[in-house]
Amino acid sequence: MSFAQPLFLLALLLVPLALVAYRGHERNRRAAAAAFAAPALLPSVAPRTPGWRRHVPLVAYALALAVLILALAKPQRTVAVPVERASIMLTTDFSGSMQATDVPPTRLAAARAAAYEFLDEVPAAVRVGLVAFNHSARLLESPTTDRSAVRNAIADLRPSGGTATGEALAVSIGALAQQKDADGVRVPSAIILLSDGASVRGRPPAELAQRAKDLKIPIYTVTLGTPSGTIEVTRSNGAVETRPVPPDPIESRAVAEISGGRAYTADTASNLSDVYEALGSRIGYRDEKREITAAFSGGALALLAGGALLSLLWFRRLV
Repeated sequence: MSFAQPLFLLALLLVPLALVAYRGHERNRRAAAAAFAAPALLPSVAPRTPGWRRHVPLVAYALALAVLILALAKPQRTVAVPVERASIMLTTDFSGSMQATDVPPTRLAAARAAAYEFLDEVPAAVRVGLVAFNHSARLLESPTTDRSAVRNAIADLRPSGGTATGEALAVSIGALAQQKDADGVRVPSAIILLSDGASVRGRPPAELAQRAKDLKIPIYTVTLGTPSGTIEVTRSNGAVETRPVPPDPIESRAVAEISGGRAYTADTASNLSDVYEALGSRIGYRDEKREITAAFSGGALALLAGGALLSLLWFRRLV
């Protein structure tokens, strides 16, 4: 919680001052009572004393004063609200290494399932597109609110070929740069780049990451796989070769840092789902401060009313 007018909080010093004044008043009252009659005779002169009840209304008033001062400071709380007109590009690797089974059932199948969950997590007003890449990159869906179109495009991906991460980023950035509102202003955008290896073709990814930074398009990278990942490759002579395909998080981390995004790694399907869920909340929403002065004002009034009611009930007076 924060406050729009924090200087009003200095008035909270009035609360302990009021309590000190009340304590002084109580001392004077006891002194006056002692002057009226000897302490030993007080039970016979005033057999019934209010005891702790005497202080309850004043405590309620003091709390009401404190809450009212907090209300004057205009308290705010931070809430997550959907980002209107935002566009997100899912940039997904479907190179041959994505058929590795170290992330069961396969890396691509796990990525597909996590992408479906991501589409469910992101607010409906946010546009989502899809770029798929292996040794080349293709824009399969421009950013759209039609989730079924993106789902169908993801379902059609089959692993093959090498990895051209830089080309995929170039296509993604180009598509997002064209996303503008009715006034011609480019809408907030981001890229989620999922890959399991270093780029081996096309332009350097770092070069495109700098381009994304210039356009204020953060890239959130997800490196998928484990060091023990392998795939079976059939050679031209028919022999089957087992080829290691460990992930390369170093390049992905550099891309995220340059662009102003964040890098993630995922070595299990559940871990990947968690990452995509976090990204859905991070990208699809923004933090916004909402004033809650009315709630504090209502609380102060309730405390005042409660203190007054108890005072009337017990002592037939307001104070």
